[in-house]
Amino acid sequence: MTTSSFLINGEPSDGMVPATDSSVLRGDGCFEVIRAYGTAPFRLDDHLDRLAVSAAMLDLELPSIGDIAKWVHRSAEEFPDSAVRIVVTRGSTVPGVEGEPLVIVFAHSSGATDQPARLYPVPAPWHSAGVAWELAGAKTISYGPNLASTRTAKKAGFEDALLTTVDGTMLEGPTFSVGWVVDGVLETPGIDLGILDSITRRVVFELADALEVPIVEVSTPLARLGEASECLAFSTIREVQAVTAVGSFEFDPGPTTARLADAFSALVVG
Repeated sequence: MTTSSFLINGEPSDGMVPATDSSVLRGDGCFEVIRAYGTAPFRLDDHLDRLAVSAAMLDLELPSIGDIAKWVHRSAEEFPDSAVRIVVTRGSTVPGVEGEPLVIVFAHSSGATDQPARLYPVPAPWHSAGVAWELAGAKTISYGPNLASTRTAKKAGFEDALLTTVDGTMLEGPTFSVGWVVDGVLETPGIDLGILDSITRRVVFELADALEVPIVEVSTPLARLGEASECLAFSTIREVQAVTAVGSFEFDPGPTTARLADAFSALVVG
């Protein structure tokens, strides 16, 4: 089995989405991905709160959050130790073609790896980089430019991309947050740069505080990595992952990354 059963609006489904759906035609919708450890979805309430914010920004009406939570638990119980995905669409936007809004829930293998990552800097002119706009902070399904940056990085011989502004300010990965360590301080791009308010990023902040690791949000150019002793990525799928290269900057997996990764593992196992 590669996925759990698909649930669409709470009912078992074959997972097929109409070609007239907004998600297919316009990339119009929002989503969340939640790690299930065993059958327990991690930080489910935080993810559902963010889903509700994204839906409101897109003017999408959700069923009750309690119902969506039940669907997530059902998928996690069917496919333990997985990633549970929620996708919300607007339904059909084709004139004369009816199609109700969809909430699709299913679980699949997380694809997580313990190996360090190597990142390639890619300018992201599509990124708001802190400029206010209607969907700032929404987790939408329109990931085409981000995925293109990952392909660019792979063609250059790296695993994934590190997005920057056109003038070189560091932002985030296509699907993850980043940080680096300078003189024992964990630095990470600030939310005011328009990066995603990652749930895992929030957890890393909590763990750093508990471990007395100083952490600061910054706006800084890629050249700052020349002063860093460690670099790391964090996301729902990656958890806390060492980064051993960003372009020409190279790093050894370091003690701060290891402490945060161990603390994260202890949190989700506990």
